Amino acid sequence: MILELTQKQQTWQEEIRAFVNNEIVPIANQYDKEEVTPPELIMKMADHGYLGALLPQEYGGRGLDYVSLGILNEEVGRGCSSVRSLLTVHGMASLSILRWGNQEQKDRWLPKFATGELLGAFGLTEPNIGTDAKNIETTAVLSGDHYILNGKKKWITYGQIADLYLVFAQCEGRPTAFLVERNSPGFTTHPIKGVMGTRASMLAELHMDECRIPKENMLSRVGFGLTYVATNCLDYGRFTIASGCVGIGQACIDACLEYTASRIQFGLPIANHQLIKKMIAEMITNVKAARLLCHQASFLKDIAHPNSMKETWIAKYFASTMLAKITTDAIQIHGAYGCSEENSLQRYYRDSRVMEIIEGTTQMHEIIIADSMY
Repeated sequence: MILELTQKQQTWQEEIRAFVNNEIVPIANQYDKEEVTPPELIMKMADHGYLGALLPQEYGGRGLDYVSLGILNEEVGRGCSSVRSLLTVHGMASLSILRWGNQEQKDRWLPKFATGELLGAFGLTEPNIGTDAKNIETTAVLSGDHYILNGKKKWITYGQIADLYLVFAQCEGRPTAFLVERNSPGFTTHPIKGVMGTRASMLAELHMDECRIPKENMLSRVGFGLTYVATNCLDYGRFTIASGCVGIGQACIDACLEYTASRIQFGLPIANHQLIKKMIAEMITNVKAARLLCHQASFLKDIAHPNSMKETWIAKYFASTMLAKITTDAIQIHGAYGCSEENSLQRYYRDSRVMEIIEGTTQMHEIIIADSMY
């Protein structure tokens, strides 16, 4: 494993960092309050090629390696976790079509995904079942040239504005993946407001009431949804979330270094106090460790190593759990100022709680990681 970034990767990081500093950081708290991601920001990200980062150049994407994808998600996560989550779900939908779609599906949707003309979302979670994919209640029944879908999905990131949804449903008694367009008859979305964290990620509940989609919108074949499509999409999601957690952690470090150097108490900058130094040292060490775990996972993905998925579980588990303490300590260092809605730290703290839930809870990761060693 090579721990240093290539010159190309360093240049990529500098480009994204400048974009995030200029376009996201100054107004991320405003997005959070309004619970919306402005369409003009999404188009700017598309224009820079961020939405098509993982897609091959033949479809208009950048065809990036996983190390570079990790850099993208870390830097955008540093600015706003909600905006970073768009990269996750759009990427999951893109990846599913790229890997499991037929040529017609790839030619139809991937070029529009790369340019941001269409946005993708991931529809697995349900109100009664959660993410227990084997027992999802949404059904799909073939009727002539169409599938008829009935059911609900909940907590769907960017479900309010997505154009194409990767939806999982029981078909002939087996979980199967379908591509559902927003304008499909019988398909509606309902905004979810007031969540604790990632408030700008425009969550929605999806309703399918006798929803009709062309039979050509099945992805691969019946029963292919859970073992292949969902598993690989969730793996990609965990990788991007882990990288995003590193970004939030780095944002906390940056804020604390600046504040502790300038905040005077008892005649000295609080950076001189040993307990402050202890918290800063722990932050730096944990973020560096999480970043290295993400680099390890990305390196293994780039060489198609069979352990890449297991290393991604570990990276997501460590990055999300260490972030909870980092955001807590960052607020503690800032005192009342850290609790103010004008300060980004309270947003980082709220977002960190979400990171331990999405794409597999902390407890599920502990079970999976332990079981994998047996």
